[in-house]
Amino acid sequence: MPNSKPSSITMDAVYTAPGYLFRRMQQIAVALFMEECRAFDLTPVQYAALIAISTHPGIDATRLSAVIAFDRSTLGSVIERLEAKAFIERKPAVEDKRVKLLYLTRAGAAVLESIVPSVDKAQARMLQPLKPADRKALLALLTQLVDLNNEASRVPLRAEDALEHLGKSM
Repeated sequence: MPNSKPSSITMDAVYTAPGYLFRRMQQIAVALFMEECRAFDLTPVQYAALIAISTHPGIDATRLSAVIAFDRSTLGSVIERLEAKAFIERKPAVEDKRVKLLYLTRAGAAVLESIVPSVDKAQARMLQPLKPADRKALLALLTQLVDLNNEASRVPLRAEDALEHLGKSM
């Protein structure tokens, strides 16, 4: 028998909750990215992976996962798609052939260079409805929230892992 007592939770409470608003903005951000970058056939995560691989040539998948704060088990399919598009290549590590290191190909470097104006346009469109001062304030607050809540993430950002890796390989 359903509870006949009216709930004190309303949809207004849902629509104004931070989690709901973050989820909706993520949906909007991805939609704008996909719209602006349609010609490049890249997702936001694939784009982030290309940037990280470009910045850290020879990075392995585990460290790539840490650098872009993306679940390692899901990252495998991202890497496979980028490799199928010939944007990256995997090469075995000298010290352990089981470890595959990731490198940008010429095609990957070219698409990365070409997509930047479209990504910039998508980023600008996300913030365009706000006044310039509000954009700056929002970004400062979001940065603070992400930093302060990093450890609560399923995949905390660990950019230092890539730097540690690069120091060993040089």
